[in-house]
Amino acid sequence: MSDAAVTALAEAAGILIDWEDADSKPRRVSIESLRAVLSGLGLACGSAAQCAESAARLRADTADTSRIVDAGAPLTGLSGRGLLHLEDGTTRDLDLAAAPAIATAGYHRLEHAGGVLPLIVAPPRCAVLPADARAWGLAVQVYSLRGDGAFGDFRALGDFAGHAARAGADAVMLSPVHALFTADPSRYSPYSPSSRIYLNPWYATTSDAPAADGDLIDWPSAVHAKLAAFQRDYAAMRDDPGFATFRATADAGLRQHALFEALYAHFFAATGARGWQGWPEPYRTPASPAVAAFAQAHGDAIDFHLFLQWRAETDLGDAAAVASAMRIGLVADIAVGIDAGGSHAWARGDELMLGIGIGAPPDAFQAEGQNWGITSFSPFALRTRAYQPFIDLLRSAMRHSGGVRFDHALGLRRLWVVPSGASPLDGAYLRQPEADLLRLIALESTRANAIVIGEDLGVVPEGLRDTLAARGLLGMRVLPFERMPDRSFRPPAAWDRDAVAMTSTHDLPPVAGWWQAKDIDWRETLGAAGDRAKERAERADDRALLWRAFTDAGAATDPAPAADVPAPVVDAALAFVAGTPSTLAIVPVEDLLGLDEAPNLPGTIDEHPNWRRRLPDKAEALFARPDVARHTRTFRTERPA
Repeated sequence: MSDAAVTALAEAAGILIDWEDADSKPRRVSIESLRAVLSGLGLACGSAAQCAESAARLRADTADTSRIVDAGAPLTGLSGRGLLHLEDGTTRDLDLAAAPAIATAGYHRLEHAGGVLPLIVAPPRCAVLPADARAWGLAVQVYSLRGDGAFGDFRALGDFAGHAARAGADAVMLSPVHALFTADPSRYSPYSPSSRIYLNPWYATTSDAPAADGDLIDWPSAVHAKLAAFQRDYAAMRDDPGFATFRATADAGLRQHALFEALYAHFFAATGARGWQGWPEPYRTPASPAVAAFAQAHGDAIDFHLFLQWRAETDLGDAAAVASAMRIGLVADIAVGIDAGGSHAWARGDELMLGIGIGAPPDAFQAEGQNWGITSFSPFALRTRAYQPFIDLLRSAMRHSGGVRFDHALGLRRLWVVPSGASPLDGAYLRQPEADLLRLIALESTRANAIVIGEDLGVVPEGLRDTLAARGLLGMRVLPFERMPDRSFRPPAAWDRDAVAMTSTHDLPPVAGWWQAKDIDWRETLGAAGDRAKERAERADDRALLWRAFTDAGAATDPAPAADVPAPVVDAALAFVAGTPSTLAIVPVEDLLGLDEAPNLPGTIDEHPNWRRRLPDKAEALFARPDVARHTRTFRTERPA
C-alpha cells in the first residue's frame, strides 16, 4: 500500500513525524513505527481502505462534540440564533452569526440549529498567588513519615503539616496518593497507579497495626499487617453512621473501583494475576454476567474496599484541615499516567490508549529511550466525551488541596507513545489537545482556588514554558539545572519569578548527596553505562562552580568544604534558593534534614530502594532539631509572610 496514506493518517492523528531529539538533531519516524503506533491507538492502517476508514473515524471523533473557549473570546463557526443556558440557570438569546463573546466562566449549554453543544468557558489564568508573594513550603513522601505504624499515613501527614505551619511554611507538597493495587504490596510506586481518581487506602489510619523500625519499609509485611488491622476495624465499624452515609451516596465509579479491588484481591490470591488482563475472560468486562454474579456473592468484600476509601477520604480531609492554616496547604501530585491493568483501565478502558505505553525518547542518559509501563487518556476519547474524564481527574486532585502539581507537564503538549511490546526507539510523539486542557485546568483551579505547578523538566518543547506561564501554571526551577550558557550556576536574582524554586526533587540526589556524588556512586554500584571517572571530574568542577555561586550571592562566606563535608553546602543551598524571586520555593524534606539519599533513582526498580526510605524521626522531633530550626528560620527571614 502507499506510504503516503499512512503518513496522512498519522498527521491527522497528531503524530509528530518529524521531531528534534535532546541534542536538537532532526529525527523522522519510520513508516514501520508509524504503522505500529497507529495500530496501538486503534487506528487500522494495513491498507489504503483501512487508512481511509480510520481517517473518517478520526474526523467524526474530533467533530464539535463540545466547545472550550476563553472568556471574552468570540464564539465562531456557528450561524443562526441560539439559546445559551448558563450554569447558573439563566438563559441568553444569541445571534451566533455575530460571533458573540461569552464572559461568564463555567460549564454551559448552547442550543442551536445543529443541536445541543456543551460550551465550556475558561478564565484566562489559574488561581495564582499575589504577584509579590514569595511563599515557601516543604515536599515530603507520605510513606516516609514516622507515625504509629510501619509507614507514614494521613494522620502522620496532618502532624507533619501542623509542625510545618508552625514553622512558617505555606505549603506541603506530596507525591501522588492515587489508588494503587491494595492487595498487592509489591506495587508501591506512587507513579504507577491503578486509578488517579481514588485514594491509596494504605495511607488511611488504624491504631491496630504493628509499628516497625529501621530505615527502609518492608512493603509486603507492612501492608499485610495493615490490611489485617483494617479488617478488624471494618468488623467493628461496618455499622458506623458515617460509613453508612458514604456507602449509600457512593457513585457508580466508586462502586466499580471497589468491585475491581475485590476482584483483584480474589484473582491475585487464586492465580497471582497482576491485572485484569490475566483474569478469566468473563471477568474482564465490568458489565458481564460473571462480574454481576461475583458482586452478588462478594458484597462484603466490596463493602470492605468502600470502607477503606471512606477511611482514606476522612483521614486525608483531616490532614488537609490542619494544612489549611497555611497560605496554600497541601499540594497534590497528579501522575502522568496509570497502569493498564488497573481499575480505571478495567472500568473505563475506552477512555485510554490501552495499546500504547508512554515514556521518553532516547537521550544522553537513556540511549534506548524509556517506556514507563503506564498509559494515559486517549486525546480522541477526551474530545468525544467533552473532556469529562480529565475534569473528573482535576476535581479529584483538588478536592483536599490548595494546589496541584502535574507530573511530566510536557505531556500536556505531547506524549512519547510506544506500541505495546515495542522498543521506545520505535515510539513517536503524539500531540495532545493542549489548549483545551490548559483552559480546563484554569477553570477548575479558579473554582477550587488551587495553584497549579507543572513539572517542566527534561526536553522542553519550544515555547511551552511561556504558554504554561501565560495560563498561570508555575514551572519548576531546580538548583542543579539552573545554569548559564558557560555552565556556571544562575544567580538567584536571575531565576524565574513565575516558577517554583527547588533545591532538588524526589528523582535527584539531595544537596548533601549531590555534593558527595552519591548518585555517581549508585551508578557505579549498579554497573550503569558511562564513564565514572569523567563524571567525578565533572562533579568536582561543578562543586567549585556551585560554591562560587553561593559566595557571589552571599549565601556562603567560607572556603568551599571538602567533598565529604556536606552540611555547610546544605545551609548555603537553602539560603540561595530562599533568596530567589520565585513566587514559591519548595524544599524536599531530605534537604531540610541534610540527608544524602534520594527517594527514587529513575531507571531502577529493585536495584535501588525506591519509595522505601523512612525519615529518621517523628515530625515533632524533626522540627525540634537545631539544623531544621536554622533552615526554617532562613526561609522565614528571606520570605516573610
